[in-house]
Amino acid sequence: QVQLVESGGGLVQTGGSLRLSCVASGRTFGSYGMGWFRQAPGKERESVAAISYRGANTYYTDSVKGRFTISRDNAKNTVYLQMNSLKPEDTAVYYCARSRTTVAYTTLSGYNDWGPGTQVTVSS
Repeated sequence: QVQLVESGGGLVQTGGSLRLSCVASGRTFGSYGMGWFRQAPGKERESVAAISYRGANTYYTDSVKGRFTISRDNAKNTVYLQMNSLKPEDTAVYYCARSRTTVAYTTLSGYNDWGPGTQVTVSS
């Protein structure tokens, strides 16, 4: 079973930037799509961005389009989420997840494995 570990979260002011990283264990990272999700207090976990196994296809939820960028480096077993122009409503625990296949699914059911999450807090 793959292990996923997120890093890069923290406290930032409105308009600031953060880059999240997620490192995966094992040798099959490049064979799977990856996704970033977030969960704010009292809310359901939602998809933020996803990327297919070679990075050719990406997906963003409407609220982050133009501000967030998902990318991956298969040689480093790492997926990134660059977050710019952060807003207080972006505050949440951010999770990375490995897809069931090569596809960048947009729903939670498309993902098998999850990291423990990293907290992102955007102050107003």
